[in-house]
Amino acid sequence: MEISEEIELKGHIIDSMILPRVLDTIMDMRGDFEILQLDVGKTKVDESYCRIRVKGSLELFDELERLGALLPRKEVKTMPALADKVLPDNFYGTTHHPTHVYLNGDWRSVENLEMDCTIVIEGDKAICKRQGLVRKGDLVVIGLDGIKVDAPQRPREPQDIFGFMSSDVSPEKPIISYIGDLAKEMKKLRDKKGFSIHVVGTAMAHTGADKALVDLIRMGYVQAIFTGNGFAAMDIEKQLFGTTLGMDKRTGRILKRGYKSHLVAINEISKAGNIRKAVDKGILKSGVMYECVKHNIPVIIGGSLRDDGPLPDTITDVMEAQDEMRKYAQKADICMIYASMLHGIATGNMLPSRVKTVIIDINPYVVTRLQDRGTTQALGLVTDPAVLLPQLVEELKKLE
Repeated sequence: MEISEEIELKGHIIDSMILPRVLDTIMDMRGDFEILQLDVGKTKVDESYCRIRVKGSLELFDELERLGALLPRKEVKTMPALADKVLPDNFYGTTHHPTHVYLNGDWRSVENLEMDCTIVIEGDKAICKRQGLVRKGDLVVIGLDGIKVDAPQRPREPQDIFGFMSSDVSPEKPIISYIGDLAKEMKKLRDKKGFSIHVVGTAMAHTGADKALVDLIRMGYVQAIFTGNGFAAMDIEKQLFGTTLGMDKRTGRILKRGYKSHLVAINEISKAGNIRKAVDKGILKSGVMYECVKHNIPVIIGGSLRDDGPLPDTITDVMEAQDEMRKYAQKADICMIYASMLHGIATGNMLPSRVKTVIIDINPYVVTRLQDRGTTQALGLVTDPAVLLPQLVEELKKLE
């Protein structure tokens, strides 16, 4: 069915390439358009405005709405969920960009926003929920009426390092310059009591980058850590035996029967009851997990199929782990992801696009994968976290 509507675009729609993407999308999806009004900002900070008459399919308007086009103002439509975890046909699928619904004659922001979820109306509130949390009878938003998305925009002169976040992933970037700019942004957020999440992979323990993470915790730059059973177990093994999966932290040599050390470490924590009790009893006296306990920093340890043990603190139900991570993802102002593809992508998908996100990995594929999966606001740095993090700590110390 072909429909005809007027759409509006507002903001830095030319610098952000929103207008060209909208026109390309219309043509690619066999639509037709007529530009009715175009006001171009005359200075670098001025916003632009465009009004376009568009003819095309419902699927076309769905794509235009995701690009940030404002559709005609209509009351949002809902249908009740047919059963627990079952959505009505034509349900609205969320992006991670700021989203509003027109409800009872007013625009209301969608709460707890993240991508790949749905919107449920509860009284005068619009709540973003993953499908597994939807219950029979919940009023689920359907179609596109009464929905407005604020797509990310970039002025001609970016205000900070994250203004360049849409550039190509490449190891040939001025990493040293980026480190200085990143340190300034991190200090600015910390001084404002911002909330910083750090997503940590196992390589952080193997390579020695964990020492810099300990410094960041002590300096107040960490408010939550997301990780897996692997890193948490290696961090504890390293403090108890000086090894990670049997590899000596000083020489890099694999010790005889050292492969068992991480199992012994898990066992020691299990005997104590959990990581906090192991710290309280004097069993665990250093490391990232120790510092988190001492500084009351929440650590969400999400389990996987390959886990040994696992540690008693590991959340083995992955959906439960997701929901625990969500409690902190919505608070985030900045998120740092180190050498962790699975936890990194999972976290990226939970973050609203307003969250300044940095992914640091020696493998360009991991950085590209995170951005391709939807976290387009991420600044990707292709380098070894064990090299970058100590330099970042030094830059932060200079700013103190």
